Amino acid sequence: MPTTEAFRGLECTATGERYDATATGESDAGARLEADYDYDAVEWPGNLGAARSMWRYSDLLAFEEPVTAGEGGTPLVDAAPLAAQADIGTLSIKDESRNPTGTVLDRGLSPAVTAAREADADLVALATPGNAGQSAASYAGMAGLRSYAFVPSRAPFSNKAMVNVHGGEMRVSGGRYPDAEAALHEDLKSEWYTLQEFDNPHRHDGLKTVAFEVAESLSWTAPDAVVVPAGTGEVVAGVVKGFRELREVGVVDTLPPVYAAQPSGCAPLVTAHERDADAPEPWESPDTIVGELEIPEPRGGDAALSAVSETGGGFVAVDDDDALESAVVAAQQVGLEVGAAGGVALAAVEALATEGVLGADDHAVAVNTESGTKTADVLRSHLMGKGI
Repeated sequence: MPTTEAFRGLECTATGERYDATATGESDAGARLEADYDYDAVEWPGNLGAARSMWRYSDLLAFEEPVTAGEGGTPLVDAAPLAAQADIGTLSIKDESRNPTGTVLDRGLSPAVTAAREADADLVALATPGNAGQSAASYAGMAGLRSYAFVPSRAPFSNKAMVNVHGGEMRVSGGRYPDAEAALHEDLKSEWYTLQEFDNPHRHDGLKTVAFEVAESLSWTAPDAVVVPAGTGEVVAGVVKGFRELREVGVVDTLPPVYAAQPSGCAPLVTAHERDADAPEPWESPDTIVGELEIPEPRGGDAALSAVSETGGGFVAVDDDDALESAVVAAQQVGLEVGAAGGVALAAVEALATEGVLGADDHAVAVNTESGTKTADVLRSHLMGKGI
């Protein structure tokens, strides 16, 4: 299979044993698999690809011939009005709404579906709060694969509709994400190749390109802080891996503090961090309007906790109203259609500023993980609640 020169295989995080690029699930030792690279074979920043997509960084991605729709290459947008409101030096928004299906998850589904194609899979499947199902259907369609997404009933209509528009199949199961997870394993009887986060290690490996682009946009330096919405933990783990690899190839000297932001109505990572635990406990009664982040038992919780700790960052919980207000203000004052999940990151920036973690000399980057059109009804309802 055509893999890149630096890619050495998928490595067991417990034993170091290597597996081929299409392996999924846990290793024989019961540990996660992680894409591993020969960093000595990478000469950055002088030897980057010409593509204005995440595949510009193909030296540190697994596949030479990816299934791609031009994902990545998203702008880092100056949000000066929001920086002034938070009273910090500079705030930039990494606007992942510009990806092909409007979500940062396109970066992970592109190589994950490529792995499925290389494995000669016929059917790919996953459970998802919404965005990953739409993205998976898109990339599977391009690869000529059947796809099946299990989503909760509360998934946005746009996600559910676009799964079908892209040619994917869908099952709506129960009201919340754990119902969709259970249904995937109970109801899907055909043999399928998993696109589930962390079961398919290419998902968070692709997400590391967010960090590559942030650093390149800042003339190959790291910002003072990066704030990332956290649900399953894959975006957090991916972003930290990206900065770690930039340090490995000598592009940056240190990792920026990364802060994982969650809605207060479902914040298992925040609580685990407060308890100094290595893994989160299931959140018993999830209650947040931010459906994409309502993940009561994050599959990558241990990975996210470890990653954030490595950077010296932290975890922040914000209320739904603050998150939605932040998304609305970004639309009105910066001109970006920030989704509810992105609003969680922006509200966390303000919380960190209030706590004195961020100040007048700091440059913070907040990651907007989804298009505001995906949660337009939620944002509009927030305005209606204010009498607007």
